[in-house]
Amino acid sequence: MKSMRPVMMLAGLGLVGALAVWSTGTAAQTAAPAPAKIGSSLIGKLEGPEFVLDVKAYPKAFKEAPMLDAAVKGGKLPAVAQRLPEPSQLLVVKPLREIGKYGGNWRRAFTGPADHENGNRINSADKILTFDYTGTKIMPSLARDWKVSDDGKTTTIYLRKGAKWSDGKPLTADDFIFWYEDIYLNKNIVPTPFFEFQIDGKDGKMRKVDDYTVAFEFPEPYAFFVYQLAGSTAIGAGLATRGAFQNWGGAYAPAHYLKQFLPKYSSEEAANRKAKELGFDNWVSLLRNRYSWALNPDLPVMTPWKTVSPINTPTWAMERNPYFWGVDTAGNQLPYIDRITMTLAENAEVANLRAIAGEYDIQERHMHLSKLPVFLENQKKGNYTVRLDPGLNGADVALHIGMAYDADPEIGKLLRNKDFRHALALGIDRDQLNEAFWLGVGTAGSVAPAPTTVYSPGAEWNKRWGTLDLKQANDLLDKVGLAKKDAEGYRLRPDGKGRVRLEMITVGGQFVPYTQVGEMIKQQWKKIGVDVDIKELERNLAFTRDNNNENQIITWANDGSEMLFLFPRHALPVDAAEAHMGMAFAKWYASKGQSGRKPDDPEMQRAFDLFRSAFGMKEEDRVKAGKEIWKIIAEQTWSIGTVGQSPAFMGVRIVKNNMGNVPDRQTNAQHVRTPYSSMPITFYFK
Repeated sequence: MKSMRPVMMLAGLGLVGALAVWSTGTAAQTAAPAPAKIGSSLIGKLEGPEFVLDVKAYPKAFKEAPMLDAAVKGGKLPAVAQRLPEPSQLLVVKPLREIGKYGGNWRRAFTGPADHENGNRINSADKILTFDYTGTKIMPSLARDWKVSDDGKTTTIYLRKGAKWSDGKPLTADDFIFWYEDIYLNKNIVPTPFFEFQIDGKDGKMRKVDDYTVAFEFPEPYAFFVYQLAGSTAIGAGLATRGAFQNWGGAYAPAHYLKQFLPKYSSEEAANRKAKELGFDNWVSLLRNRYSWALNPDLPVMTPWKTVSPINTPTWAMERNPYFWGVDTAGNQLPYIDRITMTLAENAEVANLRAIAGEYDIQERHMHLSKLPVFLENQKKGNYTVRLDPGLNGADVALHIGMAYDADPEIGKLLRNKDFRHALALGIDRDQLNEAFWLGVGTAGSVAPAPTTVYSPGAEWNKRWGTLDLKQANDLLDKVGLAKKDAEGYRLRPDGKGRVRLEMITVGGQFVPYTQVGEMIKQQWKKIGVDVDIKELERNLAFTRDNNNENQIITWANDGSEMLFLFPRHALPVDAAEAHMGMAFAKWYASKGQSGRKPDDPEMQRAFDLFRSAFGMKEEDRVKAGKEIWKIIAEQTWSIGTVGQSPAFMGVRIVKNNMGNVPDRQTNAQHVRTPYSSMPITFYFK
């Protein structure tokens, strides 16, 4: 039974009413107790701006930000009407509450060059398709419309005529074909194909229909592909100018700018010579740098803001894109805010302290649930309001097991033993973790998503191998041949090389205190005789080890996995961009066996087969397949869940009281690119 101590503590903060809401993810589904007005206000009503799809309601006249007036008057920029797409081709957004005001500098925190998602998510308007603020309906974004053929094999995308890159050059179908032919199909750049661009292991193709129409064609029905374009996937997450940071994805790229770095348009020798002159090893390294909007201020973008001071400096700064292709219902070119300034915080603790002091205008990334009492205490002093956005993922901290690890053969063998993994899972006191790090408001259990989600296999699977049972854990460890112990009670390796000592990699500066959680689990595992070294690494280094199959265990969330077919990388090792449970298997899956390594585990192969086939299924059958995959995942414990379904992962939001059009509650999910579903382009300073 869950301890009541954290609930009693939170009662003093007025949060009790939020508990029932957090457990379901939808305020309307569970009535909060009458006294919990403060808790209800912290959760708030799910709301957001709306897309205007009726062309008859589009504005006829347009206005721009005053900061651009001088450039227009001086002839450096065309008038706003000439910078926008044709009137019938615009993105038109109805702001949440009112037409905003131009100007201002949005202050945020970032934690270093690896924190590119901090800006990516705010700038995700360049997704081809997107979701509405509820996270349930696909809407147009960069594309004005789309169509799926009757046989489900072709998805046609219609671009906005007159839309332009940030340097004023037109965006056309040629930018898509350039990405497909010169980036995606170039094995020097993208060695492993995207699984999202395949159906049943068979590659899709891209075809230019006309200057503003592109067709994605597949050999088998793939109606789900529109979800890939709208979700947080390599091909659809708004990654067109994110370069190697996000596996060269996005499905289009600024051909007029990037061609200069490719050997195809000069020669291998000339491209490498240019790279070395600029201080890079080869042309691929140079392209990696020049293709990143966060590193290269010269890179043309389709995003609302463009970088003016790169991410590898103490201040990552962005300014409005004068050619952004969206307006509000009054004809004001978006965004309202002129500038975003992200100030380097040495770590998440520093970012939280600065937020408490009121130094950020809106910040959800890196804000820790553990700081909630202090955030609330300082709201008036800091002139901000705290908002909570619960997530639906099963674990904010999951122990991802390196199933392809083999540097130490004996440890690798243990990690691939299901009974050993089950013992580790049963040796975790999740209620203790919940009280210590989630203030008791999380849900202890496995990595399975919340029972209210479409692919949930049922509430019972949230507890599958997700409860504390020391007797069963010890019995399982005896069963796998680890009955002998040393003088301190730690189990001895079967090969006689000392005690069983695992290595757990944690990543510092993230949304929850991974290292501290790991240290508590280390103490808990003493009771089952398993030792573990906790090593905190910087994100890039930790993920590089992942890519080389060097991690035994790495702590990371399984966020986004509730939408299994849109963001599977935290549930199954199928994504060659990120695979905590075995990059060798992800490469094998994505390359159809041409690279990587086939998993030995027949259940992982069965999950892979189900996953691959589900994309061609009708909705009802795909949901059934998703539920079955989750049963396999929960049973096999390739990732061990701890605590989740809480606001801990990007759900603690600090909002200055002078910010307008900011929702009381926003969808907190990977597939909507939180906070993008709230349309930051409509935020403004009152």
